[in-house]
Amino acid sequence: MSFIALRASSEGSKMRQVAWQKSSFSGNGPGNDCVEVADLLGAVAVRESDEPSRSIAASPEAFAALIRRLKAGECHG
Repeated sequence: MSFIALRASSEGSKMRQVAWQKSSFSGNGPGNDCVEVADLLGAVAVRESDEPSRSIAASPEAFAALIRRLKAGECHG
């Protein structure tokens, strides 16, 4: 599984122009930060909502494989 790190520049970037989707399981109040995902046309980007300038991206296939492994309980932190 291969991910690349992305970082938004202070002068503006495509990262600021994408539509990020927040999990429906997160709340809207303080302390309810979560992981967000975005479609980058050929890649899937992932970031933490409390650190939006840093993200990682992967092919849709690699992202789907990660989700399958998470759902199967194969990834331990």
